[in-house]
Amino acid sequence: MADLTPIDRLEADHPEVDAVFACICDLNGVMRGKRLPADQIDKVREGGLRMPLSLLGMDIWGEDVEGSDLVFDTGDADGICEHTGRPLSLLNWTARPTAFVQLWTRQEDGRPFPGDPRRALAAVVARLAAMGLTPVVATELEFYIVDPSGAAPEPPCSPVTGKRLDSDGALSLDELQHFDALLNEIYDGCRAQDIPADSAISENGAGQFEINFAHAADPLKAADDAVLFKRLVRGLARKHGFAATFMAKPYGDRAGSGMHAHVSLVDGDGRNAFDGDNAEGTPLLRHAVAGLLRTMQENALVFAPHENSYRRLLPGAHAPAAVAWGYENRTVAIRIPGGPSAARRIEHRVAGADANPYLVLAAILGGMALGIERGWEPPDPVTGDAYSLRLDRLPPDWASAIDAFSGGRHVADIHAPRLVRMFEQTKRQELRRFTRHVTDFEYHSYLEVV
Repeated sequence: MADLTPIDRLEADHPEVDAVFACICDLNGVMRGKRLPADQIDKVREGGLRMPLSLLGMDIWGEDVEGSDLVFDTGDADGICEHTGRPLSLLNWTARPTAFVQLWTRQEDGRPFPGDPRRALAAVVARLAAMGLTPVVATELEFYIVDPSGAAPEPPCSPVTGKRLDSDGALSLDELQHFDALLNEIYDGCRAQDIPADSAISENGAGQFEINFAHAADPLKAADDAVLFKRLVRGLARKHGFAATFMAKPYGDRAGSGMHAHVSLVDGDGRNAFDGDNAEGTPLLRHAVAGLLRTMQENALVFAPHENSYRRLLPGAHAPAAVAWGYENRTVAIRIPGGPSAARRIEHRVAGADANPYLVLAAILGGMALGIERGWEPPDPVTGDAYSLRLDRLPPDWASAIDAFSGGRHVADIHAPRLVRMFEQTKRQELRRFTRHVTDFEYHSYLEVV
């Protein structure tokens, strides 16, 4: 049994499985794919499943990008979809026994498709490996449980009291206990899918929670875990009569939801390359921080990829929008946590929970690699309240972030040209559609007034 492939093991251990969802992850972090009868899983096993490569660059509404060379210059060519090797996941919120398998793409000539976000992360990991460095990564994901019965989300009603949540319950034990049944199923699902869920807390918004994940010396698995976790939470929330959202800012007057990443680098001898046996860390840590700071504005589109993302980054919203770093300082974008020097690491606090985990980790690790390769030095660390200081800031809006990404001096040093072009085209198409959409609030403010 030990030599069984993940697909063979699923068939041996779970003959009851009726269907399989075979999916790739697009640039927006949305899973797209096919539902196969279980008796057709050989298509996945043998690498014979094919899907259009243009799926990876669709807009958030699932529409092709106008003028995309993937659609028109290549005739919307298929890519080869192969299993990533991760064990298949059993979905515990579907009516019939169903499994989920993650795929990634190759081109017809066998080369990895550079517009695949998982391939993009793999390329950066390989780049660090060539330097003798292995990233150790953990993420923290915040999300809201909401009442989906209205046109706009509302805080949910407590399953215990029946009353609607109406206050911010930071680290509230009562709120955790009221949603105990849902959280228990989330943890059960994480165990079944090999997602290393650690602590859960009630966060700063009504119905907002954060779940942390254990550190792993495998960034690809860490990103897989985050993507699968989002699907798991959304599916189980529906099962319990709620909805779950990873929008960066679902409520204008409540806290936004972030995706923080903790990263350290291990050298060839198995030592933490940031451990200088002191509170400051090693020169390598400073180079990595410098790389993150120097590439942060250009990569803002990766960390904040949607129109809604920039509501989280507004001044006064207590999100790290300034290009700054510091020790044990949660008001900066790049925080160096305290604790034992052997655990010295970087906490990257910029990305929203709405961002694609593969692209976020690729941008973070790619920025660190650039800083190390070029020996960059950061400015002095910030002490005190970074929100009140005049510092360089992230692009203030979505359009500026798209321009910064497309024209970024160092973007091409991190991301493949194909991915840069696809991501820019996708975001510009989404921006055009948002620009043409007039909101109810605009009608309320202007219709019979101006």
